[in-house]
Amino acid sequence: MQFGITFKPDMTVERIVALTRQAEAAGFDYGWMFDSHVLWMDPYPLLTLMAMNTKRMRLGTCVTNPATRDLTVTASLFATLNLISHGRMQLGIGRGDSSRRVLGKKPVSWSQLEAAVKTFRELTSGKEVQHDGQPTRLSWTENSPHVWIAGYGPKVLSMAGRVADGIILQFADPALIDWCLSFVKDGARAAGRNFKEIEVMSAAPVWVSDDIKTARERVRWFPALVSNHVMDLIRQYKPEDLPPALTSYVQDRGHYDYQHHCEVESDNAHFVSDEVVDRFCLVGPIEAHRKKLHALAHVGVTQFNIYLMCGDEEQTLDIYERDIMPAFAGARK
Repeated sequence: MQFGITFKPDMTVERIVALTRQAEAAGFDYGWMFDSHVLWMDPYPLLTLMAMNTKRMRLGTCVTNPATRDLTVTASLFATLNLISHGRMQLGIGRGDSSRRVLGKKPVSWSQLEAAVKTFRELTSGKEVQHDGQPTRLSWTENSPHVWIAGYGPKVLSMAGRVADGIILQFADPALIDWCLSFVKDGARAAGRNFKEIEVMSAAPVWVSDDIKTARERVRWFPALVSNHVMDLIRQYKPEDLPPALTSYVQDRGHYDYQHHCEVESDNAHFVSDEVVDRFCLVGPIEAHRKKLHALAHVGVTQFNIYLMCGDEEQTLDIYERDIMPAFAGARK
């Protein structure tokens, strides 16, 4: 298993750079950045600094979407960053959540997302595309970054199985990840692809402590974040098409305030139970983290991505470097 980190771009620029350097020195393979340009700083200048302050880490968005920026802008940004980083960029892309909803806009459809991925690859490979009826080509680029698709529902997951280099699953529940991957496998099979060649990311916050009560409070915001996607699924699918372990916890969900998105001890998370926190996140002593990560690897996770935004970020990196990641070094690529 490989390891990554994700930042919410609300820290100082200097601290983001310092944590990125620390993570690379600790052996983390990926550095990701949220993309919600109204709520927080824009990710692309920060990714530029991350690229210039690392040598090995692969870097990208976790996640952007096809609608916030014109797709030619996104493709040009990634092509430029790929030159700066010497080929280390990775596109993480989904239908759009906070960056769209905070502007009163809806996420795009799974079919629009699939079309965007195709166009992105063609543009970043230097091929000509028809963009809004106009022949368009980035003549100065030729190496397309890997594409990771984020999703929860059967349709987007099946599509990802057909076209993605990697899958982003925002929770650390092995049973739900196994359910999600069944659709990815179906999509890969339909496209004549080998599922084993598709990377699988589990992304979630962590808190290492023997004080389980405090640990849960540091990460309770995360299942509340996931609930936005679950509400979308409930509107789109029949109840019998979705696992109760994913949908039942949102029954008492109230209004979600995006101004407190991803905020520790946010009022958005009052409805989230301890049981859901324990399933979706990694909390507790060191051995509990090791056990959960082994369970995730067993169902097919190839990268665990720490949402590094709960406080004590430097200490979390130290603990994972010293006490947790060495147990998985033999399986890393």
